[in-house]
Amino acid sequence: MNIKSNLPDITSDHASLNALPLQWVGMEAISLPISIFNNANEVIHTTAKADLFVSLNKTDAKGIHMSRLYLLLNEQLSHKALTGQHLTTLLKSMLDSQQGLSLNAKINLAFELTLNKPALLSNQSGYQTYPVVISKEIKNEKITTQLNITIPYSSTCPCSAALARQALSDAVATQFVEDRIDKHAILKWLSSPQGSIATPHSQRSYAYITMVIEGDDLPLLPTIISQLEQAIGTPVQTAVKREDEQAFAKLNAENLLFCEDAARRVKQALELKSDISNYHFKIEHQESLHAHNAVVYDQKYPL
Repeated sequence: MNIKSNLPDITSDHASLNALPLQWVGMEAISLPISIFNNANEVIHTTAKADLFVSLNKTDAKGIHMSRLYLLLNEQLSHKALTGQHLTTLLKSMLDSQQGLSLNAKINLAFELTLNKPALLSNQSGYQTYPVVISKEIKNEKITTQLNITIPYSSTCPCSAALARQALSDAVATQFVEDRIDKHAILKWLSSPQGSIATPHSQRSYAYITMVIEGDDLPLLPTIISQLEQAIGTPVQTAVKREDEQAFAKLNAENLLFCEDAARRVKQALELKSDISNYHFKIEHQESLHAHNAVVYDQKYPL
């Protein structure tokens, strides 16, 4: 006797009491191992939380075949390096699995991408994680991909830098009253604790970026992260020695940033990428001077 054939199938055997379509039905936060290519075409392994949805367009159907979505996710994404083509294939398989119940399908993949980052000067390196969300859907037969990336960076306030320079200038004028200043004397004073008159305030800052990707391909994630970090100019560091920390201090001095400055740098970098048809982002400077944050929101077109 085939035991499986005797098991009840409520979804197939019972009609809905309220014949109405539903936009998205599915599951959230499914654990899944995934693999990502890095810039050297090597595979990075990580773990994602996946959300899977299909529309329920057949109004008299009791529900979708939910377990089929789960099995397809494991079959098609857990053993391959993630590509845009693989996501498209999964979405089409999800629709086929519903036997005419659904017209639209969507997947969200949320994960942390861990990259090895070299120090600025020394031979040290360490690991930095970047929160990433990839969302892809087939809706009304149109395929859309959104990529969300969070970029942490350092920002030094231009205003406080100017005030710190002025304070140092005033202190030098007070300490050295002669018209001619001995070079050795001023260098000794500047390198002493008395030479630390004022320091600009800096803060850890974040760029939360959403991009709409043209075509079926996914951009190489380490590459786009590196491009955005270079555009901002002051990415956070991992392992550092003293020479790296000094180089980072100089890098911040060369890239004094109001939140508006960082926003314009991010926007210009996004505008230059031909594979990005739309975007929106938030720039957040978590201030050390204030108990509130300075922010910028911007977008190309309404999403």
